[in-house]
Amino acid sequence: MNELLIEPFQGPASGRAQIPGSKSISNRALILAFLSESTVEIRNLLRSQDTDVLREAFETLGIQASEKSSGSIQVTGCSGQPPNDSGEIYVENAGTVARFLPAALSLMPEGNFEFDGSEAMRKRPMAGLLDCLKALGTSVDYQGEEGYFPFRLSTRGWSPKTLSVDASRSSQILSALLIAATRAPHPMRIRLEGETVSKPFVEMTVRMIRQFGGTISFEEPDFLIEPGLTGPTTGVYDIEPDASAASYFFALPIAVGGATTVGSFPEESLQGDLAFTEVLQEIGLSQCLSNGDVILDGTTKTRAVDVDFNAFSDTFLTLAALAPLLPGTTRIRGIAHTRHQETDRVAAMATELRKLGQGIVEEEDSLTITPNRSAMVELSQAAPIAIDTYEDHRVAMSFGILASHDLHGDGRPWIQIRNPECCRKTFPKFFEELARMRSIANAR
Repeated sequence: MNELLIEPFQGPASGRAQIPGSKSISNRALILAFLSESTVEIRNLLRSQDTDVLREAFETLGIQASEKSSGSIQVTGCSGQPPNDSGEIYVENAGTVARFLPAALSLMPEGNFEFDGSEAMRKRPMAGLLDCLKALGTSVDYQGEEGYFPFRLSTRGWSPKTLSVDASRSSQILSALLIAATRAPHPMRIRLEGETVSKPFVEMTVRMIRQFGGTISFEEPDFLIEPGLTGPTTGVYDIEPDASAASYFFALPIAVGGATTVGSFPEESLQGDLAFTEVLQEIGLSQCLSNGDVILDGTTKTRAVDVDFNAFSDTFLTLAALAPLLPGTTRIRGIAHTRHQETDRVAAMATELRKLGQGIVEEEDSLTITPNRSAMVELSQAAPIAIDTYEDHRVAMSFGILASHDLHGDGRPWIQIRNPECCRKTFPKFFEELARMRSIANAR
């Protein structure tokens, strides 16, 4: 297994972090472009494992998604009816692809598709989505354990005009069905049963459907979707920087001091994960907004916090990893659903923080972290502590930020990250970017 030794910063953070395009927006844009009636040029598309997986699936299906000389991607929309009505599709560990693509392909009147994923994906529950697809008319044949990958879909289009959806474990289920509903043969009423996690991602989906020319409204508890998707008015769609990826650099001043800049975000951003900056302000960082740039300054005194992360849970790992540097006990709530993502993220963070000698109380829906700096110093005195990443990019990146802190005061590395390549899922050059920011800080 590869390991990466992280060198601490020798000076305060400064400058602008270079963040790739949003993964959540990128894969939604690709699916919406495929469902559109027109050709769509997508600019600033994230280039990572998750988007590569979807583009490879497009190739299997005969959907044209070609590179332009400008670096953008041009997708030839086919109103949700790809040239190939069968194929084997491997989703790796991409949650958006695993939910969005089966929902979209279930619209086909006669299709046969075999789906499989990585070992980690085979552990992620799919029954919530697949039960909905069965209710709409698709036949599902499980090749292994019921409710999980691998499985075969035999599609027959959508017959019912109403559907009830439980999105209490994953908002991607609801988003997948809302997007697909834009190509239903008739208006659809999708009823939300109970509460959904990560509501901002559903709001993102609704707004993007409208940006792609769709008609959708919400009359609690029902979403009403009219068939048809014309594509963006200009034929071009721009992807925002990834707010989840930005969270690591937003929080970097907690570990090393100084200030970091990330941009540029549109005035009306689609991404709820920008709410993480409000948590950082509660911790004590100051924020400045300038022409779409977000600047976080860590020169003020920090404090521990108690925060519900349900709406922007991808960023909870960033705070959990840095909690050992905050004075007092930090409590992170609303994260039970993250136990069913790339890994059991609650358990993973608890396990790795215990390696650092931190006081941890792990409950189904929360983590409580009591810092113990002296334990970190002692445990890393003889050799760096190895952090396992569980094939989870967010675990790797979060601890990469903590490792940037000069714990021993002499620039000695004290954390090494196992399998840093897992970051290729959403931010392939994360550690290169962290090193670039470190070189800027050390040169000051």
